[in-house]
Amino acid sequence: MKKSGAWLVRYALEQLGIRYTFGIPGVHNTELYDELRASTQITPMLVTHEGGGAFMADAISRTSDQTGTLLIVPAAGLSHAASGIGEAFLDGVPLLVISGGIRSDSRYRYQLHEVDGHAFIGSFCKATYKISRHAEIIETLFRAYALAHSGEPGPVYIEVPVNIQLDEGDVPDLPVYTASGSSKLDRHGVHKAAELLKKAKRPAILLGWGAVAARDAAVAIAEKLMAPVATTLQGLSAFPGDHPLSVGMSFGPHAVPAAKVMENCDVLLAVGTRFGEIATGSYGMPVPKLLIHVDINAQVFHVNFPATVTIHGDSQAVLPLLLEQLEQMEVPPRLDAFHVRQQISQGRTLMQQAWLGHPDTGRVNPCRFFMELYRQTDADTYIVADDGNHTFLTAELLPIRKARHFISPTDFNCMGYAVPAAIGVKLLHQSEPVVAIVGDGAFNMTCMELLTAVQEQLGVVIAVFADGELAQIAQAQEAPYRRRTCTRLPTINRQALAQALGAHYVRMESDAVIAEALTQALAKAQEGVPVILDIAIDYSRPTYFTQGVLKTNLKRLNRSTQVRMVGRSLWRELKNRIK
Repeated sequence: MKKSGAWLVRYALEQLGIRYTFGIPGVHNTELYDELRASTQITPMLVTHEGGGAFMADAISRTSDQTGTLLIVPAAGLSHAASGIGEAFLDGVPLLVISGGIRSDSRYRYQLHEVDGHAFIGSFCKATYKISRHAEIIETLFRAYALAHSGEPGPVYIEVPVNIQLDEGDVPDLPVYTASGSSKLDRHGVHKAAELLKKAKRPAILLGWGAVAARDAAVAIAEKLMAPVATTLQGLSAFPGDHPLSVGMSFGPHAVPAAKVMENCDVLLAVGTRFGEIATGSYGMPVPKLLIHVDINAQVFHVNFPATVTIHGDSQAVLPLLLEQLEQMEVPPRLDAFHVRQQISQGRTLMQQAWLGHPDTGRVNPCRFFMELYRQTDADTYIVADDGNHTFLTAELLPIRKARHFISPTDFNCMGYAVPAAIGVKLLHQSEPVVAIVGDGAFNMTCMELLTAVQEQLGVVIAVFADGELAQIAQAQEAPYRRRTCTRLPTINRQALAQALGAHYVRMESDAVIAEALTQALAKAQEGVPVILDIAIDYSRPTYFTQGVLKTNLKRLNRSTQVRMVGRSLWRELKNRIK
C-alpha cells in the first residue's frame, strides 16, 4: 500500500497512545501538523517557545503513564527545545522528540535549517534516528518509544525529512504496537539485601525518582524495619512526606533536623538514585559502608559510593520481592523504634519553631506560606517547583503526600521549568489542582507560556516567590564574597503582565493575608483561569540545604584557597562596616 510519511507518523503515534504533542509549526513540519489535525486522539498544542514545550512534555511523562512528545522544526526549534530535552535526559524522563528535516531528495545544498541536528542533540538523547524511507517510519517510532522507556528512561530523537512527510511511499503493512516483556529479576541480590537488612541495628532508606512507582512497597518495608526514610529532591514523592518515618530530603550536614536520625545508620537501602550532587548535598552525605544499591541502570553502581550489594532492576519488581523476603525472615522488632519516630517528630518541631520564630520582616514567611498551602490543598494537588532558593524551601517545608505529585528540574537544573511544566500537568490532570512554586528570575524566563494556559483555560496557580534577586546564587555569593554580582533583577509589573496575558492576579504582601490570598487564587484557578500569585517572600533565613552545601564545599577546598577566601570575606565585611 502507499501512504504519506505524515500519515504514517500519525498512525504510529496513535498506536503508542500519544494524546498531545507540543511545539510550533514551521515549513519543515506543516504536513505533520495538518495530519495530526485530522486525528481524533492526538491534539497538537501550540507553545510560545519550544523550550517551554519540552518542559510541558517532560511534565506529562513525569506525572502519568503518557509519553511527552515534541513536534518541532529542525535547527532553531531543536536548539530551543534542547534545555527541556537535556533535563529529561539527566533526570531519566522518557520523551519522543520528533522534528521535520530538510529535503533528503534534493541536489541543492544550504537549505533552510541545514545543520546536523543529530550531532547537536545526540549527547542529550538515548538515541537519534533519521528516516530514509517510508517503510521505516512505524518501526522506528515503535523502537524509539520502547527505547525511551527501557532501562533508565530518557528522550529519543526522530527526524522525518519534509519530502518523506509529503510524498506517498510503499509500506508492507501497518503493525500494531506491542510492549516487550519484563527483564529478569536478580533474586539472589534481593535475598542478600534482605539478609543484610535483617541483621542491621539501625537500617535506613534513601529513595530517588526511580522508586516513585514502588511507593507502596517502600512504605511497607520502612514500617517493617521501622527505618527512617529520606528522599532525593526529585524523589520527594516516593514516600509520604507526612509519614512518621519520613525525614524529608536527603541526610547529612545539608539536611533538616529530622534527618539527624539517619546519620548513624549502619545499613542504607538506596533505591532509584545515582547519588548525584544535589541528592547528596555536594557529596556531603554520610553514606555507611554497608550500602544496598537498587537501580534500573547498572552503570550507576559504585560510581560515587561503593555498594555492598547491588541489585540491577526495576524498583516495581525489586521492592515487592524484597518485602516478601523480609516477611518470610520474620525480622525481629526494632528496639528503638519509638525513639526513631520521636527523634523525627522532635526534628520537625525544632525546624518549624526556628522558622516561625524568625524575626518578622514584614514580608511573607516561607514556613507560614507552606503551612497554609498544605492546609488548603489535599493529596491530589500537584506541586511543580522551579530551580532556585524556592526549590529547597518547598522540599524542606511542604510534605508531599502522593506519588508523582511533586516534580522539579534536578540534574540539568533548568531555570524556567515550572510555568510550562505546570501547564503540561494541568492539561493532563484538569480536575486536580496544580500549583507552581517559582522564583521571580525563573518566572521571567518562561512566563509567556501562560498564553497557552489562557488559551486552553487551564487554571494553574503560579506562586511567584518575588524578592527582586536570583536568591539562591545571591546567598551563595554573600557568604564567601560579601557582595553580590549580577543577581539583582529588573523591576516588572506582574499585575500588568497578568492583565496583558489574560490571567488573574493576586498579591500576597505579608503573613496577614496568606490565607485570604491563597483561597482567592485556588478558587479562581478552579474556574479555569490561570493565576499569578505574586508573593513578597522573605528570603532572609537561608535553607538548611544552602547552609550545609556552602560549608561542605568550603571544607573541600585546599587550605590556601580556604585562607584566601575567608580572608577576602572578612576584609570586605570590615570595609562594609566602616562605610
